[in-house]
Amino acid sequence: MPPADASAASDAAPPEPGPGPTDPGAPMGTEDTLDLKLTEELLALIAEDRSKAAGHDFEGGLLGDPATWPGAATEAGVFHLVPVVLERDLAVLSRWMNDPAVAAFWELAGPESVTADHLRPQLAGDGRSVPCLGVLDGTPMSYWEIYRADLDPLARHYPARLHDTGVHLLIGGVGNRGRGVGTTLLRAVADLVLDNLPRCGRVVAEPDLRNTPSVSAFLSAGFRFSAEVDLPGKRAALMIRDRTYRDHL
Repeated sequence: MPPADASAASDAAPPEPGPGPTDPGAPMGTEDTLDLKLTEELLALIAEDRSKAAGHDFEGGLLGDPATWPGAATEAGVFHLVPVVLERDLAVLSRWMNDPAVAAFWELAGPESVTADHLRPQLAGDGRSVPCLGVLDGTPMSYWEIYRADLDPLARHYPARLHDTGVHLLIGGVGNRGRGVGTTLLRAVADLVLDNLPRCGRVVAEPDLRNTPSVSAFLSAGFRFSAEVDLPGKRAALMIRDRTYRDHL
């Protein structure tokens, strides 16, 4: 299960001393990015590697395999979702989780084992939650969780519909904050979900109400504010992007 304040995306300039909780992490560079450029061939290899590492085949599963989803051409660059492989990605994800602004919402600061313990149940589960790196023009720069909201504890707190799909997000570098990247990628990922999961009618998210930049980013990305919901550890804004209205928002 994602942490209580896992959903985030910030486009506003972060307050001191650190970035807003939606775009956590240290400045972009060798300390918080992977030295990796992803070609289409490498993306295919990663998809195969991820399926083997998870111990099950995503094809036909609850969320399919996001590694097979096409890249999204955005104003910020070409964006791919690349399912996490623990051995490859743990160091960078743990580094992002130890940023104070991230830790305040994700609550996964500490040694790499803390982040690993968060990832393993998703990787070894039935595919209802898929952790992914967000790769922009070949550079890993964000972390995403795509999950079946109707099968998540979140469904106890709102009128869930069958195949509702949720997103959690963090941006892993200061260089991608405060210039609209969060909004751009939220819209792109919501479109990827709707395009590749035809039974999904709604993409949902539940950022902390205190996280004003995050709520604003979701609104700018075509989500609508649906309700305030009390979740364990936070009062959240339930944000929904409807398939029916996707071309109008």
